[in-house]
Amino acid sequence: MDISARSDYAVRAMLALAAGQDGPGAQEDTPVSVDRLAQAQDLPVKFLEAIVADLRRAGLVASRRGARGGYLLARPADQIAVGDIIRAVDGPLAEVRGLRPHDTAYPGEAEHLPALWVATRAALRAVLDGTSLDQLRHGAWPAEVTELLRQPDAWESR
Repeated sequence: MDISARSDYAVRAMLALAAGQDGPGAQEDTPVSVDRLAQAQDLPVKFLEAIVADLRRAGLVASRRGARGGYLLARPADQIAVGDIIRAVDGPLAEVRGLRPHDTAYPGEAEHLPALWVATRAALRAVLDGTSLDQLRHGAWPAEVTELLRQPDAWESR
């Protein structure tokens, strides 16, 4: 699986928003500018502006206009799944040649391949939809993610 720059930047920006809303001296309703988000995570401002617009359209962030304007999480960080963030900027978690895994079909020896693609999507959903922004921010992993991280080869490249 290739995690796009859009997804990576979107999750990082959401983490910065979450930190800005409950960090030291922060107020829950204090908006954060795109410039500040970009600076906090060393992200390109123009690219981040487009990403934040996608997050707003998806209902994950709210915007405030004005001199003290910016963005806020639209709901608490413990109610936003990482999978929701990725879908907002990149679409479905798993596609095969532009199709949903359950919409694929293959002849002959490959006839069971759609089931593997569906299982792959289910595994992605379990991790990404099972982990909230708040859990990610604090490293308080759900049991399933903790178990995966403990596997001996989890941190090795193949």
